[in-house]
Amino acid sequence: MVVRIATFNINGIRAAQRRGFETWLREREPDVVALQEVRARASAIPDGVFGEHHLTYEEGTLPGRNGVAVLTRKEPDAVRSWSDTVLMRHPGDDHVDVIELDRAPLARGLKEFADQGRYVEVDLVDAPITVASLYLPKGGLPAHLQKPGRMREAPDGGARYDRKMRFLDAFARQLSRSRREARAAGREFLLMGDLNVAHTRYDVRNWRRSNQAEGFLPEEREWFSSLLSPRTLVDVVRSHHPDIDGPYSWWSWMGQSFANDVGWRIDYQLVTPALARTAVSAGTDRDPAPDRRISDHAPVVVDYDLDALPTAAT
Repeated sequence: MVVRIATFNINGIRAAQRRGFETWLREREPDVVALQEVRARASAIPDGVFGEHHLTYEEGTLPGRNGVAVLTRKEPDAVRSWSDTVLMRHPGDDHVDVIELDRAPLARGLKEFADQGRYVEVDLVDAPITVASLYLPKGGLPAHLQKPGRMREAPDGGARYDRKMRFLDAFARQLSRSRREARAAGREFLLMGDLNVAHTRYDVRNWRRSNQAEGFLPEEREWFSSLLSPRTLVDVVRSHHPDIDGPYSWWSWMGQSFANDVGWRIDYQLVTPALARTAVSAGTDRDPAPDRRISDHAPVVVDYDLDALPTAAT
């Protein structure tokens, strides 16, 4: 059984719908989709925009910002989040169900981010996989790298940088816990989302000029490396495209970045090794032209042949 799984930062569901999200979903037929930056109250999500998929949504408490979701063909077997509730909508419904959760203990330092709509995970009912959707804070530059007049945003003394580093530290602990809990339950684990970090030189087109840019700082890249190993998690797209530039998943709306493929690879599927070995294809759905872009991000899509999973995992 081949299962198509995608992650997509849609940069606002209503804008994405106007730009062709429903067409992409219908034509690509993913079985599971992790979404980031849905940016809408559940009541404001357009009816029918997710087709025949079940929606599990953590909208957060920041109006018009963040919001993560997982779309599945069947209703999930279980749902977890960092907050007390998640929202669910079934195909054909014109209402949203509020699902009360028993908030699990969070890793030290994660509480300040718990209600921001940054993380939700589900257990698939038809496959031994736990799927998580993450939207990691963009961050900023440390204070010593901030130069007034050379930044798009006003200097903040390193506040955004410090906030992101706190998140990275706490989330690494939480991720290890989630992965181990999935393993104890006999499930593979799949973390997807916009991690706002480009890991290697192959993940940024202009990598030499980006060494002092947020998202490509040495400490961010070192953190990313700490998540990966042959025994924990595998960057499945990179394993299919070793030592090549890209495939990028984000391009600025400005100038000719998209046309010239001056991009960053910051959207990932990080997968437990046994599941990674079942991947038969992996890449990004780059839009065909600048005027046909659904988002400033492209979907990252991987096909997994679950018949190749070890018998013990099923």
